[in-house]
Amino acid sequence: MGEMTDKAKAAGSKAAGSIEDGVGEMTNDKDMQAEGKAQKAKGSAQDVSGTVKGKLGDDI
Repeated sequence: MGEMTDKAKAAGSKAAGSIEDGVGEMTNDKDMQAEGKAQKAKGSAQDVSGTVKGKLGDDI
């Protein structure tokens, strides 16, 4: 995957995680909140991966 692909997936993961976290908070569903937080963390990791690929090249 290239830099832009990773960044796009990161944005999607962060958005989905934020929604899931928010819904979990509103419904007092701790499991859903935890899943949302994990999804946001995954998005952050994908974002870092995209940044590294952008700096070092897509061949890594």
